[in-house]
Amino acid sequence: MMKTIVAGLAGGMAMNLAMLFTFRMIGFGWNGGGILLDPTVQSQKLIAVWTSLEPLPRVVVNPVPIVVGLMLFGVGHAFIYKWLSVAWPPGIIPRALRLAGLLFFMSFLFWEFFTPFNQFWEPPALIALEMCFWALIALADAFAIATVIEIGHKG
Repeated sequence: MMKTIVAGLAGGMAMNLAMLFTFRMIGFGWNGGGILLDPTVQSQKLIAVWTSLEPLPRVVVNPVPIVVGLMLFGVGHAFIYKWLSVAWPPGIIPRALRLAGLLFFMSFLFWEFFTPFNQFWEPPALIALEMCFWALIALADAFAIATVIEIGHKG
């Protein structure tokens, strides 16, 4: 069980770092000048949610609970991995790809469809960019988990 928890914490850290490098650096920019906040291409509703509509998102005003929450999601993902990976082909790569696909389709794709597309009227081109970000985040999480669990694993 401890290895699964450590794997999940590694996955959560990988998710946090991947989100920092994708959404923060590229999407929103360090000072809010990223493409996801560009009023010439982005929905004004989404920009307002992230910049002026009070209360601002927690991740903007106090990211600590979000960072911790992602770590806990990573632990949950690791337990799901342990539960399902026995039915998957052995090896880090095939198992990590399956977990990443599961996370991507069950969480991130749903999120993008239901919230940015549905609620914020975000343009399809920006949703496509975000889908690339989410794919990288899912891969980072899944590869961290699979690597920790599979290294030294027999059978």
